Amino acid sequence: MTRIGLIADTHNWLDEQVFKHFEQCDEIWHAGDFGTAAIADALKAFRPLRGVYGNIDGQDIRVEYPLHQYWKCEEVGVLMTHIGGYPPKYNAASKPLILQHKPQLFIAGHSHILKVMYDDKLQCLHMNPGAAGKQGWHKVRTIIRFTIDGKNMRDCEVIELGTRV
Repeated sequence: MTRIGLIADTHNWLDEQVFKHFEQCDEIWHAGDFGTAAIADALKAFRPLRGVYGNIDGQDIRVEYPLHQYWKCEEVGVLMTHIGGYPPKYNAASKPLILQHKPQLFIAGHSHILKVMYDDKLQCLHMNPGAAGKQGWHKVRTIIRFTIDGKNMRDCEVIELGTRV
């Protein structure tokens, strides 16, 4: 069983509440737009961190984190990218990657719109944790916590960190 803390779009601001909410997590996954390496460093000092770079991230992030990442978490294939779209409106770069890897979980950030939805056609769960930072048009800052147990994804919790201002 692996407990995951999912976050995106911190835009160089990390709410201290994240550490409390991810305290029981085994890993943290960041779906891009860290802002600076200091955000990544703080997260990976707390728990093992996987991430992808986003469109606002500079070389300090891009040298360490890829644009797209595919891996297995237990028996679940995971594909993560920053700008990915959502079912069935995947962007042009993500759709071929999804068809190639056939993940059971597709994670994207960028939109600042919290989404957890299943794609029946591709048999894939899509997650976007919304935005945890203060930059952007979102009104409420959000993160997600969930569990992967073998081939099952369960116990998905949306956590509101408060308003953006």
